[in-house]
Amino acid sequence: MNIGINVLARVSAVTLTAGSVLAAGALATPAHAAAARKPSIAAKGGFVMNNGTGRTLYTKAADTRRSTGSTTKIMTARVVLAQRNLNLNAKVKIQKAYSDYIVRNTASSARLIVGDKVTVRQLLYGLMLPSGCDAAYALADKFGNGSTRAKRVKSFIGKMNATARDLGLRNTRFDSFDGIGRGNNYSTPRDLTKIASSAMRYSTFRTIVKTRSTTQRTTTRSGGYRNMKWTNTNNLLGSYSGAIGVKTGSGPEAKYCLVFAATRGGKTVIGTVLTSTSAAKRTSDAKKLMNYAFSR
Repeated sequence: MNIGINVLARVSAVTLTAGSVLAAGALATPAHAAAARKPSIAAKGGFVMNNGTGRTLYTKAADTRRSTGSTTKIMTARVVLAQRNLNLNAKVKIQKAYSDYIVRNTASSARLIVGDKVTVRQLLYGLMLPSGCDAAYALADKFGNGSTRAKRVKSFIGKMNATARDLGLRNTRFDSFDGIGRGNNYSTPRDLTKIASSAMRYSTFRTIVKTRSTTQRTTTRSGGYRNMKWTNTNNLLGSYSGAIGVKTGSGPEAKYCLVFAATRGGKTVIGTVLTSTSAAKRTSDAKKLMNYAFSR
């Protein structure tokens, strides 16, 4: 009788132990499936959102105003593409003033040649790939309003600020068409991301910013042709799976900036890092943030 009781007790103990193990395993599963840890980045500011839903996925000083460098040119392109009855094949004659501006400011250039005729579409490529400040100047001169170049440029910058207001951006202001400002050119990671998201609604913009390099034929002063080759400064293209844009930026105050976007599995994430410590770090910052965003 005692033997039977002892055997039953041992069987019960084993059953209880097994049940405890199963219960512990069930409880342990969520711990193994814990969400990815929020990444640490070198940039002083960062922001990422789901471009389809608008859901915020990451923030770091996302509403702190900072210098934007050439990421300003995203808004330059956005203003151009929003023009009524825009003719992307309209030709613009390159003026000496654009070349002089590049020399005077030691600015990044699309190497446009004075006297050449370049289409608006080509100027957008020259703006976004090699980050040409000469292309930015040409676009501002073309699409601003006024009887003089100075008035047209001022008008164009006014359109940039009006667009920022229309988008509901309270922490963004432009005093230049290319990011070479006069102390009053700033935005935030959140605002810049929203500007880029707005620009990405234009198919022309999407096509341009995902292009790694292009060769464009322009018309010379004498009526001949010149081939212009431009390479995208955004090295996420080709090095990060799913990358689709959008723009680098740098400067003495801005340091190193990057507005980025990528699509994987039907999900598009878009974001910004501002004031990173080097070109390599802004790229690694962006990759960290996109990896994190895709995991959420």
